[in-house]
Amino acid sequence: MTKHLTGTRDAWLSARIELLKAEKELTRRSDELVRQRQELPWVRIDKAYRFETDEGGASLADLFRGRSQLLVYHFMFGPDWKAGCPSCSMIADGFNGFAMHLANHDVMLWAVSRAPLAKLQAYKQRMGWSFPWASSHGGDFNFDFNVAFTEEQQRTGGVQYNYERGGHAMDVTPVPPAVAQFAASCGTDAPSFTRDRPGMSAFVREDGVLYHTYSTYARGLDGLWGAYQWLDRAPQGRNEKGVWWRRHDEYDKH
Repeated sequence: MTKHLTGTRDAWLSARIELLKAEKELTRRSDELVRQRQELPWVRIDKAYRFETDEGGASLADLFRGRSQLLVYHFMFGPDWKAGCPSCSMIADGFNGFAMHLANHDVMLWAVSRAPLAKLQAYKQRMGWSFPWASSHGGDFNFDFNVAFTEEQQRTGGVQYNYERGGHAMDVTPVPPAVAQFAASCGTDAPSFTRDRPGMSAFVREDGVLYHTYSTYARGLDGLWGAYQWLDRAPQGRNEKGVWWRRHDEYDKH
């Protein structure tokens, strides 16, 4: 016998209509946040960032591929890792489906990581992904957009992530079990693992000039994590007791 509240269809419908009011208010608030996001000032980019792609060397402008807008997912994959972050991998599982739609709506979507291109290509093949993925190996891109940090920054407490200095779960000591677990699954140790962070950044090109328009990190990525949007609508929600997700080829076959 369930311990959850039960009722008649009429009682459910009454409660559902009441909830709908809150959902509509959330939608209106979300629309307002989108408007505010679009009104942020643009920051001109004059630095000559370089990337390695399947087609060869590329500039930031090249990643636009003729579009006026560029979205970059900062995928956690450090230079010495053997595999990409499981959480980033779960988020990226959704990219294949909508990257084509974005590309046909004047928006290019790329993943960018610090790992050398050969590692990204091998992992991409393993995961069965087709979205574009560039390596920023050896460059400043990830550091400039606050998704990569040096050993010195880590040692001196100089990590500034999600617009805060310290205070993130990855910066806590002792190392949380989930962080240690993910690090091991990537073939690295926890300090090395936490020198890379997840995030996304948006760019625009206007009259030949590139601008940075927006970045978000940590829980700001929830809206991009497609599986969670579905779980939030499931009867038991996220129902999490520790880390439950894995790379999609690591689940037991049923």
